Amino acid sequence: MRLPPVTAIAAMLTLTSPGLTLAADTPQAAVPARIVATQVALRDLWLGHIFWIRNVVEARLANNAAAAKTAEQQVVDNAKAIAGAIEPYYGKAASEKLFGLLAGHWGAIRAYLDATQAGDKSAQDAAFDKLVGNAGEISTFLGGANPHLPVDTLRGLLTAHGAHHVDQIKQLKAGEYDQEARTWAAMKDHIYVIADALANGIAKQFPDKFR
Repeated sequence: MRLPPVTAIAAMLTLTSPGLTLAADTPQAAVPARIVATQVALRDLWLGHIFWIRNVVEARLANNAAAAKTAEQQVVDNAKAIAGAIEPYYGKAASEKLFGLLAGHWGAIRAYLDATQAGDKSAQDAAFDKLVGNAGEISTFLGGANPHLPVDTLRGLLTAHGAHHVDQIKQLKAGEYDQEARTWAAMKDHIYVIADALANGIAKQFPDKFR
């Protein structure tokens, strides 16, 4: 599956989605401090998501059960923190719903890792289909909660994010470390786009909380 680069997706956010822009594209002095703080907090949480999943992949491939167990718990704790970040705006039920969806995201990644370790192409394909389906579910949920988060744009962002996980797993399994380093750099930039989009969408929906 060929996906647009992160620069193209960022352009989609700014050019085709009225009212949805990235704080990073705005002169820093023009961005209210509370929006910047929210953006930074969400970037940190989403960076933790990819950091700990990468740790799981490396530990599993090295057959280091203790390291994998710790990293997997961090993945779950991080998902709870990401879900908890929306609770002040959408309530506890929404936070719990998002946590369940993020658990589905992690479950699909873990299934892809299992299939890759086993060399099972059909299981890889099934896991990737689940990952894409879950991206649609998360997008529908967030877009339904916030009119400033277009569902189709979110789906594109999250599907590309899932593809990064898949590329990373395959590259680490194959020992393609130079390629994986490039994937990590793109993955990090892309996760910042997702975090910024969420921060700015929330700020637009709840302007009184960001003055």
